[in-house]
Amino acid sequence: MWYDIDYNRFGILNLPTFLRKPIIVSWVQVLLTPIANLHYSWKQKRLSDWYKINHTGQVCLLRKVLNDTLDVAERRIYIGEGNSFPRKYIYTRAEKKPVFLGRMYIYQNSEYTNTGVDFIVFAPAEIINTRIHELNALINFYKLASKRYKIQPI
Repeated sequence: MWYDIDYNRFGILNLPTFLRKPIIVSWVQVLLTPIANLHYSWKQKRLSDWYKINHTGQVCLLRKVLNDTLDVAERRIYIGEGNSFPRKYIYTRAEKKPVFLGRMYIYQNSEYTNTGVDFIVFAPAEIINTRIHELNALINFYKLASKRYKIQPI
């Protein structure tokens, strides 16, 4: 590609043939080392930017990004559906609606419909304990702005 440049070779080829002695070639390569290092840094940044561009907030790609970054060897991080339980209301006698409750469960406020989380990230406890900020940053970078999530240990 146009950005793959070998600066050592480029410097040698631009020297006149009568100046291509080992000492002069070494001197030119020393002069080109900062440019070669800068070019290498730029190529690494370009690769990381392409990785970010090609991965979106889709569940399969988000799971891949999390596993590629945080759990390379075992790939234990996965994403599940969020809980969305309907709310149950207790009515007064004046409202003339049924008061019978039946069996009720107490859920967290984030687990109800329209207030709950959209997806749950299941990660190993050691990742949650040691790299929770990196996990949150990656999820926030890739997820859609309107989606809410919760992290739970496996």
